[in-house]
Amino acid sequence: MEKTTLTAAITKALSSEGNANFRAFDTIDNAPEEKERGVTIAIQHVEYQTEGRHYAHVDCPGHADYIKNMITGAAQMDGAILVVSAPDGPMPQTREHILLARQVEVPAIVVALNKVDLMEDEELLELVELELRELLTEYGYPGDDIPIVRVSAFNALEAEDASRDSEWGKGVFELMDAVDSYVPIPERPKDKSFLMPVEDVFSIKGRGTVVTGRVEQGMCKTGQTIEIIGMKETQSTVITGVEMFHKTLDEGEPGDAVGVLVRGVERDDIERGQVLADPGSIAPRTEASAQVYVLTKDEGGENIHHSLQDINLNFTYVLLMLLEKFSCQMVLRWLCLVIT
Repeated sequence: MEKTTLTAAITKALSSEGNANFRAFDTIDNAPEEKERGVTIAIQHVEYQTEGRHYAHVDCPGHADYIKNMITGAAQMDGAILVVSAPDGPMPQTREHILLARQVEVPAIVVALNKVDLMEDEELLELVELELRELLTEYGYPGDDIPIVRVSAFNALEAEDASRDSEWGKGVFELMDAVDSYVPIPERPKDKSFLMPVEDVFSIKGRGTVVTGRVEQGMCKTGQTIEIIGMKETQSTVITGVEMFHKTLDEGEPGDAVGVLVRGVERDDIERGQVLADPGSIAPRTEASAQVYVLTKDEGGENIHHSLQDINLNFTYVLLMLLEKFSCQMVLRWLCLVIT
């Protein structure tokens, strides 16, 4: 719940300067099961901007049962906000979060040290920060350089005033300033062939089938012929519309989290694990070589035995298939950031 509370608090604070539409907590964790269990199950996208950047913010599932949904979000990141409770300090899950970030090559992390209003001892806060820096360094991140920003997401969300100079809004703005300055703007390969992994698929009555995902490379626009590749027989279709956060786009660029409307394709014809691509640019494979990292029991994995001989790989993003087979238990408590 902490990360979703922070997501809502960010939108509230930035809305005070006209840079976001405020999203209440229950509009982000809005599925019935999410409300009942207090966990994020589906990936949620939130749009906002700062003075210098536009962000597509992904609230990833933080519950072990929904690891596949979470990794779909993690694999899209340009950067991440790692949310850690100040009273609890680094927990066993925190190690898992950082390990997973390293394994899916998240390039930069900013830490939001949450619930600092419950901590009166400055020395304890400094000790928590030191432990976090050591843990980040252990997994190959520059722990001494990573910004750790103290916030109280709940108080910022509940406050009448969450502006930059307010008591609780100040920390949220400091957090976003740290993200702006520390997370680098990635290079966007616009001149390559179009490629977009499928994150989700749904139908819109009267319009057709919409495929959502993040454009990895190349461009997509209305009228463009593309292929749906992987797991099933390759299909050819035409893009009839491109949207991002309910706004129609002339074209989607690398890094954009878009919804692509496709012609003549039923909802059940597409699923996560496939990709959209320019015709002839890539081809599915039945065999692959991969470096696989399976979590140990101490890192949150299950103490079970599996045989690699029975695993069939027909998916470009091999790691997702392997994690599904191994059912490794990992919990993520971070927020994904895509700079657009």
